Amino acid sequence: MFQVYIVENDVNLNHLFSLYLQKEGFNITSFIDGQKAFEYIDKCPHIWIVDSSLPDIDGYQILSEVKEKYPRIPVILMSERNSGTDRVIGLEMGCDDYLPKPFLPKELVIRVRKMLERTYGGGPASRRTLIYHIKPYMIDENKRIACTDSNIVKLTSKEFDLLLLFIKNPLRTFSRDQILKYIWGQDYFGSDRSVDDLVRRLRKRMKYLRIESVYGYGYRMLNNN
Repeated sequence: MFQVYIVENDVNLNHLFSLYLQKEGFNITSFIDGQKAFEYIDKCPHIWIVDSSLPDIDGYQILSEVKEKYPRIPVILMSERNSGTDRVIGLEMGCDDYLPKPFLPKELVIRVRKMLERTYGGGPASRRTLIYHIKPYMIDENKRIACTDSNIVKLTSKEFDLLLLFIKNPLRTFSRDQILKYIWGQDYFGSDRSVDDLVRRLRKRMKYLRIESVYGYGYRMLNNN
């Protein structure tokens, strides 16, 4: 399920937008002040919807911070200042779409859905294959990000590749040689101890994953209940 963050200080509009998006099946987190939203930038939602005119923090500040840290996460900017200049400023700062107020909530839903399809792949089937939930983690294959509810898990490229191998093949046992060839490639001739070190690092970073050692052979990941 896609995580959508809405930053809108008008309580009625905030509730209305959230309601329409929830009916479409999105998981909504809404904020009525920019400062609180600013604290959640590192929680890696799939899309931000931000009002440019907030009472405490300018919406452009949130846009700038999101794009600096996570340039691939789309941001839709809403604004009552319906001028070409504001639109240009927003686009120059990296917003992916611009909605001048007033607009129909259904238009917002359509724009969000289209933006998510362009960013993460079209259609429900492809979305299901890109997002994995393994308690307490959410793994986004497209963005190559692993998160808990409160933090991003920092993984190297090979650690993330190993994670994907395990979560796409639960309960399957892989030999060290199979993992070595999958992660490092067929032409790699290093020691299979590299696999042990990689598994050790992944276990350390994601301590709630149930990665089981198979003595003298390799590893498998058990289901997280």
